[in-house]
Amino acid sequence: MRPTTLRALKRAAELTRQHRLTEAVLIAEPVILAADRYESDEILRWLADHITDFTGETKKEIA
Repeated sequence: MRPTTLRALKRAAELTRQHRLTEAVLIAEPVILAADRYESDEILRWLADHITDFTGETKKEIA
């Protein structure tokens, strides 16, 4: 995954935790849409592995 994509996803997660969803989408959507097939797969894996980055919950709280 490109460093710029990762930075955008991390920033979107931070904004989501701050209840700033509109801003999070404005940052994440362009990089997700611009991703090629391989990077899209990496993005999906990253999102699945980092769901708690967006919710602010720990894995124990989710279970």
